[in-house]
Amino acid sequence: MSDKLHTLQKKINIKFKSINYLKKAITHKSYDPLNNYEKLEFLGDRVLGLVISKKLIELYPDQKEGVLDKRLASLVNKNRCLEVAKNIGLEKFILIGNKSNKSKIENKILSDCIEALIGAIYYDKGFEASEKFILNMWKSFINSSDVSIVDSKTKLQEYSLKKFKSLPIYKLVSSSGPKHKPKFTISVKLKNTKFFEGSGNSKKKAEQSAAKILLDSLI
Repeated sequence: MSDKLHTLQKKINIKFKSINYLKKAITHKSYDPLNNYEKLEFLGDRVLGLVISKKLIELYPDQKEGVLDKRLASLVNKNRCLEVAKNIGLEKFILIGNKSNKSKIENKILSDCIEALIGAIYYDKGFEASEKFILNMWKSFINSSDVSIVDSKTKLQEYSLKKFKSLPIYKLVSSSGPKHKPKFTISVKLKNTKFFEGSGNSKKKAEQSAAKILLDSLI
């Protein structure tokens, strides 16, 4: 056990003052019904939301609350936590009872444990250390193109309503590809513009892409 905890500390580059916090963060209730990660997960979820919210306000000081809220939702969710857990290789360290069906609960446990780990770091090292850990682990997501265009459609709608008192017009241009890998192309225009096209693997993403291209043309 001590070897496993030592390896995990090296993996995340954090040395705990109280190793019990780290042990609890990777302990599922099926392994220990009393000393497990559930309360640390509750805390870690709040710390994660606070850190990412603070970072988004620093990066986008002029954006409206609704846009920031959507950015936050794209960064603080179980899927993002799962990706971070897999990047760390956290599945090798989790303590879980033999009777649990790992194939069904593995992903949920992994994402829960990342939040619990954040809670453990907060308890043991304080806010600055947990903030540093989160920003390091979430850096690629914060900088990703998906986040940067997360609300282009809403921006375009707000611009169109303010300037023309009308909504943007979207049209499906084409859809192609197999079911598991579709490609949609959608065009959009405002009252005084031509149609601009964007593509994506869903209609929603294609609309976002088209909206961003049109917005860029207005700059």
